[in-house]
Amino acid sequence: MKKRIYRLTHLLLAILWIGLSCTPITTKARDLSIPAAITNSLERNQIPLDAVSISVVEIEPNKLGKHTAKSVLEWRAQNAMNPASTMKILTTLAGLDVLGPQYRWQTKIFTDGFIRQDTLKGNLYLQGSGDPKLIPEELAKLMKDLQALGIQKIDGNLFFDRSAYAPSVMEHSTIDGESLRAYNVPPDPLLYAFRTLSFQIGKSRTGNSIDISYTPALSQLKVNNQMKLVDRPCDNWKSNTHFKLDPESVTNTDQALTAQFSGIFPSSCGEVNYNVAALDANTFLTQGFAAAWELSGGTWVNPPIGKDAAVPLAAKLLLQFEGISLADDVQDINKYSNNVMARQLLLTLALEKMGKPATTANGEHVIQSWLKQNGLNFSGLIIENGSGLSRNEAISAGQMNQLLLTARNLPIGEIFYSSLPIAGVDGTMRHRLMTQLRKFLHPKKKPEARIKTGSLSDVRAISGYVLSKSGKLYAVSSFINHPNAWRGLDAHDQLLSWLLEDGPEPKQAR
Repeated sequence: MKKRIYRLTHLLLAILWIGLSCTPITTKARDLSIPAAITNSLERNQIPLDAVSISVVEIEPNKLGKHTAKSVLEWRAQNAMNPASTMKILTTLAGLDVLGPQYRWQTKIFTDGFIRQDTLKGNLYLQGSGDPKLIPEELAKLMKDLQALGIQKIDGNLFFDRSAYAPSVMEHSTIDGESLRAYNVPPDPLLYAFRTLSFQIGKSRTGNSIDISYTPALSQLKVNNQMKLVDRPCDNWKSNTHFKLDPESVTNTDQALTAQFSGIFPSSCGEVNYNVAALDANTFLTQGFAAAWELSGGTWVNPPIGKDAAVPLAAKLLLQFEGISLADDVQDINKYSNNVMARQLLLTLALEKMGKPATTANGEHVIQSWLKQNGLNFSGLIIENGSGLSRNEAISAGQMNQLLLTARNLPIGEIFYSSLPIAGVDGTMRHRLMTQLRKFLHPKKKPEARIKTGSLSDVRAISGYVLSKSGKLYAVSSFINHPNAWRGLDAHDQLLSWLLEDGPEPKQAR
């Protein structure tokens, strides 16, 4: 009987050991506590510890050339929480690995007409695949390609084929009711310039008046500037700026529009940007395409009208335009936290792996399959749109660190690493940790924090890598879900500063 108990005990221990050895990130046996600087900051800002999750692991290469991780700090690390924009880490990492960093979106242009004596007599059909960065510079290249076909004048209209996406993913819904804000722009297979007008407001060269310019160029938009320059501090300038688009309701895509600005503008502001997504997709693309064609030297027989329509079977392919690489797109998604670009990447995964029309559900299916292929089973994971602009998306800090560890073992690991914002340098971390980083004047290897940030009204999140002053590499993820989350920036900076200093021995949490 004793022998049977002895053997059974050894069998259970062996099973337990195998289970532990298969865990991507191991946890030390002893309890791991939070440094006092972090708990003190949370306490000062009235954020309870049960509203916080933290996972810190040290990443090291093993003898086989693979990276492994050991836990440094775990606090509620397995609790699924709202990650805000740090969810883009999952979307971009899966996108880079599944599609490849050199993947490029294609925008095809067809015609139902013919070219005669430098004039295209017929309509243009634009068929999009979801290029997230079809911006004025790229559209200018497309215009040159059209002209290289011998076209100088167009006698026809524009039709837009958006069949790559299911209609449901293009619906304009928001989580905050701010439908004119650029971060709420919905996905579009023919997304142009993020469907956002960016107005530059600043003092004129003489310093006596205000200049207002805008991008991208639209063929029928004028600016009515009624702003007054005042001698005031540059505080809350936006609240004193009043914008109106006339007419407010656009019925024709070639209709003349006036952007009216009124109010006061402080002379101390310099130049500022006022971004607004005030036009429907067809009007914005029609007038943007028409203006780009005119800027390239092309002309129209009549101002074009743009409508939705599928490419006719008899239409001929004029050209196939390729956008910038996915590696470059991911830089923008992560460094500047571009929501619609992340959403379009998720839909591209669906489009490429499951066919059209692309849906968010199919994009989630592709990511779940990718997770399983990499040995990652994420219970509690919720993907709503892949951007983090959601009240429902959820992932744990521990799972996020498993993604960061996985990235170090993938061929695209360095491309992903370089896409994250650098503290004190660029992106959403440009103004973070500047004081702390100035202390490291002559280290063996300059320490850095490459951190994706996330924020909603009740969420603050960080996730990424910290290279410490002694050269140790940490993966760190932390979420705060609480009405006072906006006060949690200091606690997160304390956590990152602690790691930059090699994580000194933590004091017991209160």
